[in-house]
Amino acid sequence: MAKILAFANQKGGVGKTTSAVNVAASLGIIGKKTLIIDLDPQGNATSGVGIPKRSLKGTVKEVLCGENDIKNVILSTNFKNLDIIPTNVSLSGAEFDLYNDEGSEYNLKDALDKIKDDYDYVIIDCPPSLGMLTINAFVASDGIVVPMQAEFYAVEGLSQLISTTKRVKKLYNEDLNITGILITMYNKRLLLSMQVMDELQKYYPDKLFSTCISRNVKLSEAPGFGKPVYYHDKHSKGANEYLDIAHELISRI
Repeated sequence: MAKILAFANQKGGVGKTTSAVNVAASLGIIGKKTLIIDLDPQGNATSGVGIPKRSLKGTVKEVLCGENDIKNVILSTNFKNLDIIPTNVSLSGAEFDLYNDEGSEYNLKDALDKIKDDYDYVIIDCPPSLGMLTINAFVASDGIVVPMQAEFYAVEGLSQLISTTKRVKKLYNEDLNITGILITMYNKRLLLSMQVMDELQKYYPDKLFSTCISRNVKLSEAPGFGKPVYYHDKHSKGANEYLDIAHELISRI
């Protein structure tokens, strides 16, 4: 039965989608059958694995709104052990519908129950907000991975995310926890980065992943080619760091 993990941070531009795509791909490389769900209306995870957003015949929006069966919208990718449930901008309209549908917090969970036995891991790329799409992801998930930069505004946002997690845990999913905090775009030469890391080590020592994701040119280039970084340059620093994260994630779970 799959372990389901939401990659979430309400602050945009922190490497959330990059991390979701590359951790999912790395799990596949290790030999784990993995499904990534693009729950962000921007659809960057979809294009990040080489799926054209304009020609989609089925998306996660139809699944959430009860318009299609989840098995009908799963697509294979060109990458080892990696499938995707894609999205496009139509998902942005689903948020309003979910708010007005009683019990809709469980829509994604109910759909995933049908396919959990088909995968080892399900990675959900959440939108940069704490609305109904993210709530659906949290209700369906076993844990949350929080990609964040080593900056003070990000630390403030982490407190809000943890508060939301506790509320969802109390109301909808008693098993939900923060699986890990993943530092992205890290530059150890910056004093600010070191100070923020010290702060995180002080308050969340058991949550920080031991590997940080460094700023890396190949990592930035890969989405433009519709590939996870390993398939763009498997010898790059970014590829090796995300493989390390995947191994650590498996050991944590």
